[in-house]
Amino acid sequence: MKSGAGAGRRIAVVLFNLGGPDGQAAVRPFLFNLFRDPAIIQAPFFVRYPIAALISTTRAKSARANYALMGGGSPLLPETDKQARALEAVLAERLPGDTVKAFVAMRYWDPLTGETARAVKAWKPDEVVLLPLYPQYSTTTTASSLKAWNKAYRKGPGRTTTLCCYPTAEGFVQAHADLIRAEYVRAGSPRPARILFSAHGLPEKVITAGDPYQRQVEATAAAVVEKLGDILGEGVDWKISYQSRVGPLKWIGPSTDDEVKAAAEAGLALVVTPIAFVSEHIETLVELDVEYRELAYEHGGSIYARVPALGVSPAFIDCLGTLVTEALSSQASQICGSDRPCPSSGARA
Repeated sequence: MKSGAGAGRRIAVVLFNLGGPDGQAAVRPFLFNLFRDPAIIQAPFFVRYPIAALISTTRAKSARANYALMGGGSPLLPETDKQARALEAVLAERLPGDTVKAFVAMRYWDPLTGETARAVKAWKPDEVVLLPLYPQYSTTTTASSLKAWNKAYRKGPGRTTTLCCYPTAEGFVQAHADLIRAEYVRAGSPRPARILFSAHGLPEKVITAGDPYQRQVEATAAAVVEKLGDILGEGVDWKISYQSRVGPLKWIGPSTDDEVKAAAEAGLALVVTPIAFVSEHIETLVELDVEYRELAYEHGGSIYARVPALGVSPAFIDCLGTLVTEALSSQASQICGSDRPCPSSGARA
C-alpha cells in the first residue's frame, strides 16, 4: 500500500482476472468453478452443475498435465499481484495526497471475489475503481466478474466507478507494438513472415447474441498494426486468430491452430502475440509456447517466435494508471473505451 498525506482519499483499485489453480489439487475444483458459471454454460443451475461436475472430472487429468508443465499450478496470481504492486507505485506518484491500495479479485480461484470484497469493505475506501484485466469486454469474462463483484460488494463503502474496457487505449496499444517489434527483431527480422494476433475464442452464438468481444479484439489488432508500419509491408503481413476452442459448438474463427499450420506450410516465419491476454498463464505458456510451436515445426515451419504477455510493461502499467485517474475524475459510474458502449456493469450483452 502507498500512503499519501493522510487527509486525502482512500482509493481501492480492484483488478479482476479469471484466476488459476495454485497446485495440482486445485485443478478439478477450479474447473468446476469455471464451468458452473452461467456465463460459461448457459443452462439452468440444475443442468449446469452436473455438466460442470462431469467436465471438471473428465478434463482434470489432462489439465493437471498441462499445469505440471508450469511447475504444478498457474502463475496467474503472482503475475497479477506484480501488476497490482506496479500500479500502486504509478498511482502513488500521480496521487500523492491520497492513499491507494490495489486488490486482486479472481473469478474462479483464490482470492475469490467474495474474499476480496470483504477485504475492500474492511479497508473502508472513499473511492472504488473496478479494473478488469480483460482489455476487451465480454459477457463471459468482464460481465461475469462484475456481476459477482456487485453481488459481493452490495452496500459496500465508497463511490464505485467501473472501467469496462480499453481495447484501443494508447499505452495498451503501444505496449503491444513495442513487444511485437522487439520479438520480431530478436527472431532476426525474418521475411517472409506473419504476425499472428491470437485471442481466446468464444462460441459463435455468444457473438451473434451481441457480445462485443470479437469486434474489440479486431479494433485492438488494427490499432497495434498502425504502430508497426516500420516492420509490416512487403514480405510481412498479419492476421487475427482465436485459440482454446473446446466442445461441440461452432466457435469464432479462424482458429489459431489452423493459422499456424497454414503459415508454416506456406514457408512463413511466425511471430505470435497474445492480443487479449495481459498475463502469462496456461493459454500462453502451454498452448502458444508448447502446443502451437510443435504444430508449426511439424508442418515445416522454421521460425516460431512468441511475443510475451504485457505483464508489468511500463507502457501498459502507465496506461492502467491513466485509466484509473480518469475514472476518479469522471462523474460517470462506468467508463467505456469502445467506439460503441458496452453493456452496463455486470449485465449481459
